[in-house]
Amino acid sequence: MEFAFHFCNTMAKQGIGMALGRLMGKTSAPPVVLCIGSDLAIGDSLGPIAGTMLGKRGEGFFLYGTLRSPVTAKEVKYLNDFLKKTHPDSKVIAVDAAVGETSELGLIKLADSPLRPGSGANKRLGSVGDISVLGIVGEKNGFSYSTLNLTRLHLVYSMAETIAGALSAYFEERMDKKSQFAV
Repeated sequence: MEFAFHFCNTMAKQGIGMALGRLMGKTSAPPVVLCIGSDLAIGDSLGPIAGTMLGKRGEGFFLYGTLRSPVTAKEVKYLNDFLKKTHPDSKVIAVDAAVGETSELGLIKLADSPLRPGSGANKRLGSVGDISVLGIVGEKNGFSYSTLNLTRLHLVYSMAETIAGALSAYFEERMDKKSQFAV
């Protein structure tokens, strides 16, 4: 299952939240949000910016990957073992920047499959996550890494705001539903 929302759409946050609810299914363990990227290239900073914003907004989830403590694509091979040992019953929501077709620029895509960090820069690294959240920040070409360096910060920041806002709202709603049934 895959969903896509343009970050400028006024209903994007609500749509992402609803899509996330469908992709998460019924689970009682707090989810893990893994925000992948680096602050060394603007286009690659979507994950850490979203992670930083999300970390200031909510609870009810575990968070890895912020501007202060980024998780880069190179660390993915170690992350899967760590996450399985540390959070064995939790679903992992992986957030990352991506490149795509010109018509996809600004789309936030959610899928019930792992993501492959670094694939936009032609790196062959492992996959991570149960649910992927990809923000298309640049146009795919032979020089994808330089494209990520030439990406507008406003685009990345606005997309990170949309992603963090949607995830935060989803987790708040999830916490409210759990507290309604607590005795």
